Amino acid sequence: MKTLEIGVVLSALLLAGCAGVPSGVRVVEGFDLQRYLGTWHEIARLDHPFERGLTRVTATYSRNEDGSVAVHNRGYDPKSGAWKEVRGRAQFVAEPDKGRLKVTFFRPFYGAYNVIALDRDAYSYAMVCGPSRSYLWILAREKTLPASVLDGLIAEARRLGFPTDGLLLVPHDGDTPTPAAPAPAVAP
Repeated sequence: MKTLEIGVVLSALLLAGCAGVPSGVRVVEGFDLQRYLGTWHEIARLDHPFERGLTRVTATYSRNEDGSVAVHNRGYDPKSGAWKEVRGRAQFVAEPDKGRLKVTFFRPFYGAYNVIALDRDAYSYAMVCGPSRSYLWILAREKTLPASVLDGLIAEARRLGFPTDGLLLVPHDGDTPTPAAPAPAVAP
């Protein structure tokens, strides 16, 4: 089993039954899965074992025949010089117009996939969290985000209580992930 797969399995075991939303955090309403499908580049993330050290990380979503969502996560490990990937399945937890899904890479264990910020006009960026504030990802359709957009998302995550000082910027050129520069403080 590949490193990414082992990490995802271990994380799935830890998150079993954890398809909730962190207290005080709201998922996006008016969510349109059809517009969300496709490939997203990971711009920033909180560190966790199943992606540690990976660069060029993407997540690609497509529809399965049964209506669920096929998930294909892929990242490059510069230490081994190899691509790591894992495939899973997601489905809505609530109404399909809410950005709240549960995802599995090893059934029957599911983890939360909560879309908590989204570019509603172009679906060009999103911010996703897990069942706790320990899991956070900033995604974009392109390999980079304008600094003002990234800073705004980081500020929003900080306002929601996520440990943004631990965010790593994910390079898409093979380098090692680096800590994100702190976003400007936001007045309460």
